[in-house]
Amino acid sequence: MAFQLRDLDETQAPLLDHLIELRTRLLRCVVALAIAFAVCLYFADDIFGFLVRPLTLAFPEGQGKLIYTQLYEAFFVELKVALFAAFFISFPVIANQLWAFVAPGLYAREKKAFLPFLIATPILFLAGAALAYYVVMPTAFRWFLGFEGTVGGLDIEALPGTGNYLSLVMQFILAFGISFLLPVLLLLLNRAGIVTRAQLVAARRYVIVAVVTVAAIVTPPDPGSQLILAVPLLLLFEGSLLLMRFSERKAAPDDEERDEPDEITEG
Repeated sequence: MAFQLRDLDETQAPLLDHLIELRTRLLRCVVALAIAFAVCLYFADDIFGFLVRPLTLAFPEGQGKLIYTQLYEAFFVELKVALFAAFFISFPVIANQLWAFVAPGLYAREKKAFLPFLIATPILFLAGAALAYYVVMPTAFRWFLGFEGTVGGLDIEALPGTGNYLSLVMQFILAFGISFLLPVLLLLLNRAGIVTRAQLVAARRYVIVAVVTVAAIVTPPDPGSQLILAVPLLLLFEGSLLLMRFSERKAAPDDEERDEPDEITEG
């Protein structure tokens, strides 16, 4: 049997039933997150070892180290690592539960319109996170470590703390991952009729300024890291405009067919 998207459910459940269903689905999300957290906590050292790899490669071989200045800091770092990883692992379950709650209230054409965005969101986020991990973080960390040396007869040595390092890594991954969702946001606004392609084209110069400003805020102050974020964002913006053009061309014939008057047949 072919996969079909049905229109609005015919049942009209009372508000209490909707609240009960919402509670059930939220509980499933919490359970999925808790199970993922327990598993990730067991492997917290391995996960943190993966996150610390860019810093390890930035240091000269055998010279890098992480420190903690508070007795409980290392323990809370493991909790944060486990929770951070658990959210990514449980996200498919959370997204599925939210979609299952919202989907019955949508028409089939609305479901078809939203499904590509649901698929594109994790892909684009992972692409941004991968760019941050494999390109930006190693580049930025080598630039940071370049400040080591001697000033006024005193040695300057980098001794990053575990908590501060984890916060920096999370900032990088979230900033790049969320920034790469720009096409999803623009296309949703376009589908909703809030913005048009012509308006975005006219505002291109302002978008460029905004992208460069965001890149300067969420990345380290070196120009290399800022360009690594700004250039992909500008390419994603232009790609969004291209997709809007294809969508408008596809929708134009359908609009013309709806506007044509029905032929009058003579008896």
